[in-house]
Amino acid sequence: WRGQEGAPYSTLVPSDEVTVNYRHGLPVITLTLPTRSERCRFTVKPMVTTVGAFLQDVQREDRGIEKAEVFATDGSKVSHATLMEALLMNDFKLVINNTAYSVSPPVKDKLSSEHATEMEDIKSLVHRLFVALHLEDHQIRKERELLQKLDCLKEELLPLEQMKARIMDHADAKTSRLLWVGLALMSTQGGALAWLTWWVYSWDIMEPVTYFITYGSAMAFYAYFVLTKQDYLYPDAKDRQFLHYFYRKSKKQHFNVERYNKLKEDLAEAEESLRRLRQPLHLRLPIQEIRDKD
Repeated sequence: WRGQEGAPYSTLVPSDEVTVNYRHGLPVITLTLPTRSERCRFTVKPMVTTVGAFLQDVQREDRGIEKAEVFATDGSKVSHATLMEALLMNDFKLVINNTAYSVSPPVKDKLSSEHATEMEDIKSLVHRLFVALHLEDHQIRKERELLQKLDCLKEELLPLEQMKARIMDHADAKTSRLLWVGLALMSTQGGALAWLTWWVYSWDIMEPVTYFITYGSAMAFYAYFVLTKQDYLYPDAKDRQFLHYFYRKSKKQHFNVERYNKLKEDLAEAEESLRRLRQPLHLRLPIQEIRDKD
């Protein structure tokens, strides 16, 4: 058998010289140290230990080992950053000095399902303990960040709120004046029609006039619907005119409506995040459990 560089190894040892067994859920690699000629066991944590760390442990145990490498069955070298969990899924070659050991790990499926379930429970318990120990510090730091963000947003919104209030007062005053002008015009029209009917002309003459005035009003309301796609309702018409005055005044005063709306949305989002953050603090529950309930 040849290594990655093509040089043959002096010895290819059978697979029984290096064995892999599982004890208490952890793989135990047993091999014979070359200079000490004694069997040695190495217990590895497959999800944490890398191939490089395992080889360093082997060299640390026997100072006579000058070179230790791991190769796949096809001759390609296994990176030292590879986790032992991935390595133990297939057969491999362990090369110590110039001796190559053929290693055949047992199939992982042979582990009992009860033990696998127990390991998952332990992982879950460790995660819960970690969250419980670090939750309060994380939440306090997050709460401080949210409070600082709220202060910055409120400080930036303050001049915009003052400008908006002035613009709204101006738009509301103009809208109110327009409504009173409309009432005055309708009153004047009613008075003029009454005067022409009883003092100048007769009803026979004024009846066609009032008919066309009514028909013209209906045409005006229909034109409003065609332009706005809305029925002519007095509250909606008032709000529409108010917005017209508001945006016209905002443009003159250089009031950025989009920037104001974005700041208001950010403020509402930060306040909601702070509320959700303080709720588990009050209930003494982990954040993960709150998210699961949602």
